[in-house]
Parts: sequence; structure tokens; C-alpha cells
Amino acid sequence: MRISAKTDIGKVRSSNQDSYSAGELSGGVAWAVVCDGMGGAAGGSVASTTSVRIISHTINECYRDGMKPSSVYNMLESGIAGANASLFDMAQKDESLNGMGTTCVAAIVAQSKVFVAHVGDSRAYRISGNGEICQLTRDHSMVQDLVESGSITADEAKTFPGKNIITRAIGVNSRVAVDFLESDFDEGDTLLICTDGLTNFVSDEQIVEAVKNTGCFEYAEKLVGLANENGGGDNITVVSITS
Repeated sequence: MRISAKTDIGKVRSSNQDSYSAGELSGGVAWAVVCDGMGGAAGGSVASTTSVRIISHTINECYRDGMKPSSVYNMLESGIAGANASLFDMAQKDESLNGMGTTCVAAIVAQSKVFVAHVGDSRAYRISGNGEICQLTRDHSMVQDLVESGSITADEAKTFPGKNIITRAIGVNSRVAVDFLESDFDEGDTLLICTDGLTNFVSDEQIVEAVKNTGCFEYAEKLVGLANENGGGDNITVVSITS
């Protein structure tokens, strides 16, 4: 597995509230966690870094070769639940952290499969070896709910007021609902995990075009640079894992 990763403050924000970690385990297994914090400069940063630390630790301590999909999901859910409990407890004890939370995408790539757990509107995509892109995750956001109800179109959603309002986040409530998915992951495929600092400024078509003639170890650098060229209106984090 070949991994590239980069986070950047962007061109507008005064601090970077994104956080990520990624690595490899035995047996050619790769993993990644990306979080986008919210709740003020201090709270957002605390939420994302704490969640990445707890979930990454859970993966590194608990993953075993040959785990069944159900066991992988249980492991990821345990890590996210642990992060949620920690953030919620911190906010209860420290008034300055009230309202903090974070999105999360956590992924394991193993045995020609990718397993993803996610909360919020950070995304996971699969880019096939022939350049086809598929969004794997479904945004937990107000605007996504409006699109699915038919109230607005997908094109209208791109500029809809309040498009950054999410309906789920780690740390906001005592419990958090986590969505899971499993997808095939063939030779030459790339898993792309990112915060909305990328997807709000770079289209799917631009993502595919950007990586087409770029070495896989430069994917994250290339995409972060493109988001900044297109305005850089938010923190940007990208992690790619290529088989």
C-alpha cells in the first residue's frame, strides 16, 4: 500500500482544526483517520486531535490479521465511541469546550476490501485504476437531507446557505450514531479520505484529473494545492491509500 497525506490551514482560516493519522499494519493492511473539528479555535482543534489519537490507538492495538468484517466494524465503532465519550466528558468539565465536536472518517484497507466508519460530512472516495470516482460515504448534513427529500437539487446544494451544517458529530451528545460501509478494493484503486475543505473547492472531475498524471505519493500534495488555488476557504486535509 502506498500512502500520501497532507493537512493545510488554507487561505482564510486563522487556525487548522483538521487532524489526521495513517499507517500500515502487518499483512499489507493500511489504515487512516481524518477528522474536521468544530466549536471555536480551541474546541475544534481539541476535538479533532483527541479523536484521531483515540481512534488510531484503538486500530493499532486491536487490529488482528484475518479479522472478520463484523469485528472490524466493532473495532472502529469502539474507537469512535471512546472518542465521543472522551470529548463529551471534557466539554462537561470545561465550559470553554462546550459545543465542540468533530467529523470523522476511519478506514481499514485489507484483503482487497475497504472498511469505512464515518460521522459528519468528511468523505471517503474510491478512485479506480481506470479513473472512475465513486463517493463511498453519505454526508450527515442538513443539505444532504434536503437533496434526498427532493427539496433542492444536487447542483443547488453546492451553494446552498448553511451547507456546512452537519447533523452528526463526535462529542456533541453522550452517544453518537456511526455509519459503516464495505467496498471492493482492487489493484490500482485509490481510497481518498478528505475534509470538506477539499470537496467544497474541488469537484469530483477535478480530483480525477489532478491524480491522473500524478505519482500516488504526491496525490495529497496535489489536491491540497488545487483546493488552495480554487480559493482555500477552509482547512484542507487529504489522505490517499493506493493499492
